[in-house]
Amino acid sequence: MNLKSLNLSKYILSTSLCVSGMLLLFSCGNQKTQQISAVETVNSDAVVEAKKPKEQFPFYKDIVIKPGLHFEVLSWGKGVDSVGGYLILMSDSVKNKFNSYAFERKGVITDVWNMDMDNDGNAEIYIELLSKQNVRDLNVLEYSGGDFRKINFPPLSSNAKKTYGGNDKFFVKNGSLFRSYPIVNSTDTAAKNGTEKILMYQLNGNSFSVADVKQE
Repeated sequence: MNLKSLNLSKYILSTSLCVSGMLLLFSCGNQKTQQISAVETVNSDAVVEAKKPKEQFPFYKDIVIKPGLHFEVLSWGKGVDSVGGYLILMSDSVKNKFNSYAFERKGVITDVWNMDMDNDGNAEIYIELLSKQNVRDLNVLEYSGGDFRKINFPPLSSNAKKTYGGNDKFFVKNGSLFRSYPIVNSTDTAAKNGTEKILMYQLNGNSFSVADVKQE
């Protein structure tokens, strides 16, 4: 082998080693970039999740009974939404009194309002609950003597249950409480299916009475 051939062989070997080194360097750099991108993706997802905390108090409402006297109602519970509790936070800035009262609930609170149906000067708090998918109920509490006393809200009568299929609603009109629902499974020609049944509730002596409302 002459000198010229030897120099050519050394040049080819040197070039091959240089190219191999560059390829190895590029491969390591690409792998590191992929690892960094993966870490950035994981961290990005974690940040998104942190911005979506689960609601701890799905219902809140501030009710003003009179100037200085507030009842704040909030519900809580984990797991099944229809099982949990609710708080009534009483703030009486005039008398400088602040108390909290806890109650259990079976249903999702959909609304809260106050009335004094029996005109005895003591406010009643009405807690509307969606006890099933399309069935509503009421918890009624009267505030008297610095404490809450539960007033039993009457269930539907056996006769009313025959044509009751849910989808009911409560509403207040002219100081009276009403409940309406569409009639189903009726065999009475005077109460056709699809027509509306309306019940009116009155409170006397911490006891409710119920009457049918005849529609013209």
